Amino acid sequence: MAREAFGKCPVCGSETEVTRITCNSCDTVIEGHFALCKFCKLNNDQRNFLDVFIKCRGNIKEVEKELGVSYPTVKNKLEDVASALGHKSEPVPEVPGRKKEILDKLNAGEISVEEALSQMKE
Repeated sequence: MAREAFGKCPVCGSETEVTRITCNSCDTVIEGHFALCKFCKLNNDQRNFLDVFIKCRGNIKEVEKELGVSYPTVKNKLEDVASALGHKSEPVPEVPGRKKEILDKLNAGEISVEEALSQMKE
């Protein structure tokens, strides 16, 4: 069983590099300083999530079923992978007080869409 290179040092958490590559067929050895690809820097949980996400072709409902987790958990895991790959998320603009309350109630299922729209007009 082949071992995978660590993307981060297990002691200090810094990024690692490969310094020796060997061909299993002809035993050619190349030494130097080689950077790992950005996907190699993902931890096991992130790689497993990404594998399931791709298997499900990005369908979040299917990812929920496959992993047995909720929609917010899938979104958080996706954000974690994106962040680990160096993609920064856009800050979500803050919704003003009353509108935020209405949207929170709608999200929690406490009011219907119609009720939310009506309350927004007030």
